[in-house]
Amino acid sequence: MGIQFTNVNFYYNKHEKNYVLKDINLKIESENEFIALIGKIGSGKSTLAQLMNSLLLPSEGYIDIFNYKINYKTSNKQLFFVKKKVGLVFQFPEYQLFETNVLKDVMFAPKNFNKSNLEAEKIAIKSLKKVGISKDLFDISPFKLSGGQKRKVAIAGILAMEPSILILDEPTRGLDHNSQKEIMDILKKKNENDKTTIILITHDIDLVAQYAKRIIFLEKGKIIFDNSKEIFFNKISKLKSFFYNEPQCFKILKILSQKIGIDFKPKYNFEQLLEYLVEFLTK
Repeated sequence: MGIQFTNVNFYYNKHEKNYVLKDINLKIESENEFIALIGKIGSGKSTLAQLMNSLLLPSEGYIDIFNYKINYKTSNKQLFFVKKKVGLVFQFPEYQLFETNVLKDVMFAPKNFNKSNLEAEKIAIKSLKKVGISKDLFDISPFKLSGGQKRKVAIAGILAMEPSILILDEPTRGLDHNSQKEIMDILKKKNENDKTTIILITHDIDLVAQYAKRIIFLEKGKIIFDNSKEIFFNKISKLKSFFYNEPQCFKILKILSQKIGIDFKPKYNFEQLLEYLVEFLTK
């Protein structure tokens, strides 16, 4: 088990107890999960992510993170190991970039975990290569990069920690289509090749359909859905509390069903949809 929440509540003011999260019971495996964490703005998604990473501590209840039991009394010293196992990439990469050049920025995490300069450099170069940052950018200030490049460097900085679980808050927001695909393909490879558990906070239902295996839906600080992608999209049109539209692939399939009589069978990306359409037309 990677992360387990047991009866977790969270609030910022212990006197008023305005709950940001309430009655959270949740298990996340240490490897091979690809989870979409969704919900309206203010539903508690980012707070939940920061609890997973121990940036925040539970107000009530406890969280077991790789066999470290964490509650409101846990000290920063006790959290050192946890932060290495669970990496968090913030929504705005500028929050995580601060060094004078790209390579130094990515080296910071392994050096912070007692790696030598040489070891940290090797890890940083490997991480930058994984996210597609070329060597000619290593000596450039991260603040001179494009939005997509900044996002990649921020991800590389967390990958350099070699986490078992990687959490990303809106990693594709504000990026063009090509940059979005590059980022998501990096995460997909990390999940498939290294078995890293990916937790993706997003409002993009098409990304959820294409990449996620499991969906956790938050509403007003409570988990109202936690199950497979297939079950979620089977229910999405039936439950009023789900404010999301259907993925584009579903909409196209429904139109094709009306126009040419093709059976509606859920397809979660355009490659699957195209294969299904070709199969139908060549019968």
